[in-house]
Amino acid sequence: MDILALFDCLQPHVTATTRRQCSRIAWAMLVMTGRVTMLGLSRWAGKGGSYRTVQRFFSQTLPWAILFWVFFRRHIYRPSDVYLLVGDEVVATKAGTHTHGLDRFFASLYGKPVPGLAFFTLSLVSTQQRRSFPIRVEQVVRSDAEKAASKAKAARRKPTPSTAKRRLGRPKDSKNNTKADVTLTPELLRITGMLGALRQWIAGVVPLTYLMLDGHFGNHNALQMARQHNLHLISKLRCDAALYFPYAGPYVGRGPRRKYGRKVDYTNIPETYLKETIVEGDMQTRLYQVQLLHKEFTQPLNVVLIVKTNLRTQAQARVILFSSDLTLVYAPLVDYYGLRFQIEFNLRDAKQYWGLEDFMNITPNKRHQCGESVVVYGECVVPSPG
Repeated sequence: MDILALFDCLQPHVTATTRRQCSRIAWAMLVMTGRVTMLGLSRWAGKGGSYRTVQRFFSQTLPWAILFWVFFRRHIYRPSDVYLLVGDEVVATKAGTHTHGLDRFFASLYGKPVPGLAFFTLSLVSTQQRRSFPIRVEQVVRSDAEKAASKAKAARRKPTPSTAKRRLGRPKDSKNNTKADVTLTPELLRITGMLGALRQWIAGVVPLTYLMLDGHFGNHNALQMARQHNLHLISKLRCDAALYFPYAGPYVGRGPRRKYGRKVDYTNIPETYLKETIVEGDMQTRLYQVQLLHKEFTQPLNVVLIVKTNLRTQAQARVILFSSDLTLVYAPLVDYYGLRFQIEFNLRDAKQYWGLEDFMNITPNKRHQCGESVVVYGECVVPSPG
């Protein structure tokens, strides 16, 4: 496989020397075994891939966002395909104190915050090829203000004994808050900046309708962020989310019209909303779709409820997916959210095969270049397993 030929499309954006260095490093990553370090790369790269060459490559500033897009459009993009925009964060554990961006980030594999590095990735997922192609990667470096806000949020969650019982009713001089006017958190501001830059590059080429994020972003602020970019959010709610049917009763004659009807009872969902029932062995899966209200959201939500029942033990589990697109039917909504998992294979390959946890550069530029390059090598350099 002629890797250098694949990199010809990058010629207008990088020098011939950089392109040659990239081809040698990519080739070494494809054939080497063991930890992917600079010394290991130099031993496997062969002629033209010395240790100093590898150092020079990762010391320079490369326009990775442009390179990702150019490579994707040249070798992967299909005009007849439908692409979904997926975002997710990967945490690579790190010891020591000198690595740039080292902080404590929540890692789902450990179920707790761990010391390490975090990278947020935006990827285009093909609905026909059913694969994820990373298109933009940025390292997450939290500011002091963001750390302070995170600590304050954690402190508010701790129960505190009430010294004085508050009077019933609304507090004096309190004002109404418009839910549509949201203040984005530093995390959402970072993501919205990535979305804006990405859409400038792909505008007019890849039409995007849906942004898929995991359950961490299943909230009103993330939905408003997506709508600001003319995207519909597809995400997941808590399994015990407080959802309500829209009120359809008569007007009582005084005060504002009632908005919320009865609360959704997940153990007794009306059969009129049942869309499909699937039985596989002792496992029964029922899919419901209904437009519901949540008091933290300003607009109705297109909710798909997946209820799995063990017919032998009658044990139940449920997943609540939602979208801001009220016209999206249940089947593609479930399928699209399932495709979100394809980005996990990119992140797994970057950590397991391409050295994301092995590089130990301490300068901001080297750390940033290594993080982006190993993610793109994990998927784009080898577009198909064959």
